[in-house]
Amino acid sequence: MDPLPSPVPPPAASPVEWPGLDGADERRFSLFVIGDVGIEVRATLPDVRFVDVVADRLAYAPARAMVAGTAVNLARCATRYFRSVGVLGKIGDDDHTRTIRRELRRLGADDHLCVEPGTPNGVSVMLRDRPNGDGPAGGRGVRLLVVHDDPPCRRLTVPEVRAAAAAIEGCDVLVTDGYSLLSPVSRAALHTAAGIARDAGTRVAFDVVPHDVDARLAADDVLPMLDLADLVISEAPTVARLLGRPVPCGGQEVRDLLPCLDRAVPGRPTWLLRFGPTSLERVLVHRRGRPPVEYPTGYRDGVERVGFGDRLAAAELYRWLSGN
Repeated sequence: MDPLPSPVPPPAASPVEWPGLDGADERRFSLFVIGDVGIEVRATLPDVRFVDVVADRLAYAPARAMVAGTAVNLARCATRYFRSVGVLGKIGDDDHTRTIRRELRRLGADDHLCVEPGTPNGVSVMLRDRPNGDGPAGGRGVRLLVVHDDPPCRRLTVPEVRAAAAAIEGCDVLVTDGYSLLSPVSRAALHTAAGIARDAGTRVAFDVVPHDVDARLAADDVLPMLDLADLVISEAPTVARLLGRPVPCGGQEVRDLLPCLDRAVPGRPTWLLRFGPTSLERVLVHRRGRPPVEYPTGYRDGVERVGFGDRLAAAELYRWLSGN
């Protein structure tokens, strides 16, 4: 782990100003991420709106297949900030396996992947249609994400996490996310990882995804993980729905949500609550007993949305570990 933070970040209003969204001048700290790892096919359809598709349709558009998933997506950005990045996830055993491991090497991330023999890797398809200029999504189109319904990552086990205990104990921050809560097997593994981290003095960060987690899990399946976290990243509407509260539409309504968070989560995590027209434009930082702080993220019309959240999270994690 790094010694006491140095240099101390300047009193900037946003991580956009320091350390910035394109990486840090000095790579410091060690990050270990547990999450999804697989193959994703991405395409933006410039001449198609989903609402207009009423029959079979052939569309030509830029499309690419890439190694992705929550763990890889964050690691891809985190390697621009952190001295070392480790990735733990469960993957399949097929022609994609070698490609996945080669991509981690290319990124410079440490491979702690567990292979499940005889199973295919998870594959997802992300399509975004043509922007129509109407509504909060008008400037970026609507996203359709189709995910393998039984990916190997849902079967990450407690023993596999314990095998990576030394790496978890030796890092500055363990980063996890809600997709691992969707299965009782990987949920138990995630709780074990957080326990290992806390016992070793490693900080724990948790990303509340998927954004409709409230429709997939009861609050009692999510809140215990939030109580183990030192830092929680969430879109404000997601955590509001999870707690059965009205969805906040503006900054004051997000601030009104803070007492509910404090009652629901007995610990004292730092909350990074994203909000705005697309739930990505602004962040309200909250910690029990301290005045909230608000900052812009730099996201606006014309900024590529794919990957922006991971860039922002990497900058926020680096800034947080630096003592600001």
